[in-house]
Amino acid sequence: MNPEPFLNLDRVIHEKGRMAILSVLAASPELSFTEMRDTLKMTDGNLCVHLRTLQEAGYIAATKSFRQKKPLTTYSFTDSGRFAFAKYIDLLDQIVQQNKK
Repeated sequence: MNPEPFLNLDRVIHEKGRMAILSVLAASPELSFTEMRDTLKMTDGNLCVHLRTLQEAGYIAATKSFRQKKPLTTYSFTDSGRFAFAKYIDLLDQIVQQNKK
């Protein structure tokens, strides 16, 4: 087995909570904080920490606005985040494929 794909996995994405966030964002152009929290069944604090890490890595962007006079924060992929997530998925596929050989 070639260990190279394992060594190249992005540690920011590899954490379970962050991978879940990026997975739901991959299926939707943008999601609000509450939509993500409810979909992923995460606490506010846990979700905040993971979102901050993804923002600091440049993988997601936050947009703040108001809806019916209430603050609304939505999140979406950045171009570099979409690229990093696609690369991560490709590496996982390489790992799976090498185990089939």
